[in-house]
Amino acid sequence: MIETIRRAVSESLHLKNSFFSANEGRIAALAREICQAMEQGRKILLFGNGGSAADAQHIAAEFVGRFRLERRPLAAIALTTDTSILTSVSNDYGYEQVFARQIRALGCGGDISIAISTSGNSPSVLLGAAAAQELGMVTVALTGSDGGKLGGMARYHLNVPHPSAARVQEIHITIGHILCELADEYFK
Repeated sequence: MIETIRRAVSESLHLKNSFFSANEGRIAALAREICQAMEQGRKILLFGNGGSAADAQHIAAEFVGRFRLERRPLAAIALTTDTSILTSVSNDYGYEQVFARQIRALGCGGDISIAISTSGNSPSVLLGAAAAQELGMVTVALTGSDGGKLGGMARYHLNVPHPSAARVQEIHITIGHILCELADEYFK
């Protein structure tokens, strides 16, 4: 058991160090774009499935509440939280439409779309990202492995090139935390 713990921690730390060294400029640019959009009254729409849905909810909560510093609430909505919308859209249009339909209802040009998928190939996430593109939203993709189809659909693609969904998700939530911390500093 101890060896498994040590291996998991070592792998996670190594991946975080290499990922953030390679992507710190891209994350800073994204944070600036998010903060400028929020200053103009725009919002963030976040979505994903499974653990990525949980990450979307977690990140949205940090923007609306606060992360570390007191600041005004920032408009962020996780498209994974309204069970009536999720079940009605899934039932009436198919699960693949669950995010696209919400983006078309809630999004507009200049808003930020954050699509999260460890594979980069989830049909519901791909259709959501396509709807965000159609509306002229700033598109962000958090992916793993080779980035899948989603990577090529985003203005900001933050890909964690690792096959383990767990390791990828650890970095995705760290990206979210860093974006929230930078927003805290910007709006304090």
